[in-house]
Amino acid sequence: MRLTRDGKHVIFHDSRLEGKTNGSGAVEGLTLAELLALDAGSAFAARYAGERLLSLPAALALARGRINLYLDCKKVDPALLVQDVRDAGMERQVVVFDALERLREVRRISQGKVAVMPKWRPEFGLSQWIDAERPDAVEIDADKVTPEICRTFHARGVKVQAKTLGEWDRREVWEKLLAAGVDWFQTDLAEELLAFAHRLRFPKRTVRIAFHRGANRYAPENTLPAFEKAIRMGADLVEFDVRTSSEGKFFLLHDGELGRTTSGRGALASLPSRELAALDAGSWFGKPFVGVKLPSLDDFLALVRGKVDLYFDAKEITPEALAAALERHGLVEATVVYKGAPYLEKLKGVNPRIRRLPPLGNPADVDRLAEQVAPYAFDTSWSILSKELIERCHGLGIQVFSDAIGRHERIEDYRQAIDWGIDVIQTDHPLRVMRAIELAAGRR
Repeated sequence: MRLTRDGKHVIFHDSRLEGKTNGSGAVEGLTLAELLALDAGSAFAARYAGERLLSLPAALALARGRINLYLDCKKVDPALLVQDVRDAGMERQVVVFDALERLREVRRISQGKVAVMPKWRPEFGLSQWIDAERPDAVEIDADKVTPEICRTFHARGVKVQAKTLGEWDRREVWEKLLAAGVDWFQTDLAEELLAFAHRLRFPKRTVRIAFHRGANRYAPENTLPAFEKAIRMGADLVEFDVRTSSEGKFFLLHDGELGRTTSGRGALASLPSRELAALDAGSWFGKPFVGVKLPSLDDFLALVRGKVDLYFDAKEITPEALAAALERHGLVEATVVYKGAPYLEKLKGVNPRIRRLPPLGNPADVDRLAEQVAPYAFDTSWSILSKELIERCHGLGIQVFSDAIGRHERIEDYRQAIDWGIDVIQTDHPLRVMRAIELAAGRR
């Protein structure tokens, strides 16, 4: 948080506006109204054009009853800060981080009703420092946290936040800090940390999760960063789409046309691999992904081998070429292929060991497709899912996959399908599915 020229609080990290907005100069040089008129999205990606900054009252209103806030005070008015928090009814949902002298003011003005969190370092000492400052929480750099330190703070009712940014923001450090007893983390990788914590509680899930086009909310869809992210988030399967270039090479892309997610134009099938390999497939998603390339099928298969199972959407690739690629990379046993029944019949003839996944839109087609394709699973329309249908498929030795993409991306829908015994949920929102699994198991 920072103060504006007219003495209001705005949410912004840097002291200057360049690079993160279309404005320039110091934040404190503009009024709140002037700051809220800036474009704060285009600097990250064109798809966020027109996104605005938030005043502190707006941020508090957005978060109330939904999420807690760690207010990092770069430059604030303690009295106004307390008033903003009180006016929003957010006293129990915020913790204020600042230098000790300002935190003392916040505590005094709020009469201890707004939680404060200073930085703590070992050289400060423990018991006497805690008694003198009376913090509600402390932030400690990850490399300074120990179980003994956590126990000492906890014994005095003080929460411990571990700062795990930069080189500390990784699984090995999170695991050590959880064992030490920290209460929460400051992280740039919340999605990976949440997925890691979920896997600790559920090493074997009752339903498997397929990440649609990779972790497509965190990296550009159907690119190597999206699949690397999915692997780090513990995906059971990654779904991906394959198309063929003008001279018969294979690339990952959902759309037939290049324009939505790459720097190219026209149909992928109309261009040679040399031109496709040069395209930028990341800039549309965001500034951190500028220069990410459209991956070839071979590059993708080499990346994921031995790390995750594959949900292969055979958009434009012959059964023979698909089977050859899987055999070349040793991935036959780790792959299920989605396509219509005629294609899968041909694939069965090419290599019957490759698992087949036809779409199922009508329960009346179960027996016909079972005979025609001998499927490993059905990709079942969510609208026809039921306990009876799933049990019927299981009775035939056939698993049930379904994608919740769109209007069924709700925890209530996932839980219903889980209760019925679904085997795989394909999703754009894997953390929601993980939450549904936790709730279904009675974990709060």
